[in-house]
Amino acid sequence: MTGLVVCVVVLAAASAYGVLHRRRSGRVRVRGRDGGKRLGAAELGGDLGEKATLVQFSSAFCAPCRATRRVLGEVADMVPGVRHIEIDAEDHLALVRELDILKTPTVLVLDAGGQVVRRATGLPRKADVIAALGEAV
Repeated sequence: MTGLVVCVVVLAAASAYGVLHRRRSGRVRVRGRDGGKRLGAAELGGDLGEKATLVQFSSAFCAPCRATRRVLGEVADMVPGVRHIEIDAEDHLALVRELDILKTPTVLVLDAGGQVVRRATGLPRKADVIAALGEAV
């Protein structure tokens, strides 16, 4: 009987974790730690967008990174003055550590001055990215 109770408790805890993880993945949110960080062309390997920049940290074997690249590319093409820059996390470990990037894909939304205003981990929805750009511009 004890084994059955332990099994039920483990399944309930794993299910709760899975639901929480799924709800948080891809959500664009403000992170207090990012508030003062500015990124420039030197760190990003390319010029900032005129109004905003979408910075995507990816890795070679990340399946959601391809879908994120497509979503961010579509948004950048749709909104004038917005640029999409993709950074390989494995090649830029110092920047990954400095920005506390823990998983790929991670998307940072920068304003025109390069300051981080929003962050998303996982595959973000196009509507959420557009809303985050509205706040950055």
